[in-house]
Amino acid sequence: MRRSASAVPPAPAFRTAELRRRSRRPALAPAPPGTVSLAMGEPDFPTPPPVVAAAVAARRGGRAHYADQNGLRELRAALAARLPAPPGRLRTADDVLVTHGATGALTAAVLAMIGPGDRVVIPEPAYSLYADLVVLAGGTVDFVPLAPDLHWDLDALAAALPGAAMMIFSNPSNPTGVVHRGRELAALGELLRGSGTLVVSDEAYHRLVYPGHAMTSALEVESLRDRTVYVQTFSKTYAMTGWRVGYLTGPRAVVDAAAQVHRSLNGSLNTAAQHAALAALDLPDGVVAAMADGYRRRRDLAVARLAGVPGLHLVPPEGAFYGFLRYDTGVPSGRVARELAGRQVLVRAGAEYGPSGEGHVRISFAAAEDDLWTGLERVVRYFAPEST
Repeated sequence: MRRSASAVPPAPAFRTAELRRRSRRPALAPAPPGTVSLAMGEPDFPTPPPVVAAAVAARRGGRAHYADQNGLRELRAALAARLPAPPGRLRTADDVLVTHGATGALTAAVLAMIGPGDRVVIPEPAYSLYADLVVLAGGTVDFVPLAPDLHWDLDALAAALPGAAMMIFSNPSNPTGVVHRGRELAALGELLRGSGTLVVSDEAYHRLVYPGHAMTSALEVESLRDRTVYVQTFSKTYAMTGWRVGYLTGPRAVVDAAAQVHRSLNGSLNTAAQHAALAALDLPDGVVAAMADGYRRRRDLAVARLAGVPGLHLVPPEGAFYGFLRYDTGVPSGRVARELAGRQVLVRAGAEYGPSGEGHVRISFAAAEDDLWTGLERVVRYFAPEST
């Protein structure tokens, strides 16, 4: 018997479209002439030359064919050697899956482990992809608002976590710029003791942490280690966004299931890009430190320019390269973003990141310093023209 149209459940793409909060403007489209973009998490630093040279050498050396669908073994082994390991056991190449950016890792983990009716807790404001993937998998999203300082509200999490299949978060956080402290992670582990809840920790900005704050990976927390799916990327640390190399590790059963999903969706990753990633791992620490110091200067510039502006409130970013700017006008954030675009500065609407994001805009200080200053001036002129 043919089912009536009304009986057919919505396709995953339509389910996602119902929840998706991101602006319809193409996210990666170039800014119009004269417009400054503070919307993109796109490092303006060039990819370090040794990384580019390694890719060129791989191509010229004939390494242009399919790689292992889980990633080059030498790359996976090098990554495993750098990851925190459980006591008494070393991580091996088989514990790591190389993916099409962190997006590929997140997609593979969620689609592998979440099915219809599974409930996933997402502290929010949060990167919009997390909720999109859960809905695509047929799960349900349980948004949990953050505390006023943009760290976790542990009481709210305690109420939401029982029975959850998964919790997803980023640390340092996109969009808020907070760094979740070791004691927060330990408290989360205590809340989850005895449960089967998986934790997906997206640590893409782990090398971008500002003075006075310390990064603790979920893999370093005893009570989280065995339930954590750790997601990482070369994009932010090494200014390699377009190279699309990410990876994940976690419980072996999860890694194996994610590998099945990833090779079904993507096949093997670009071979030369993986050789470039190997070269990135061998860069001197000073290369990454210099970029991180550049972001720190821009962060300080943004905090100083926005401080004291009537009606604007910014929790100083502790990591990553975003500021989540709260405003008092009551205008919906989507309208604010459109009106700022009309004034030649692009930002992201806070509502893209969850219900609590309304009344905010996200600014990125990955832009060049001159562009950042110009964009901030236009933002201030929009909200508080008397302060310019």
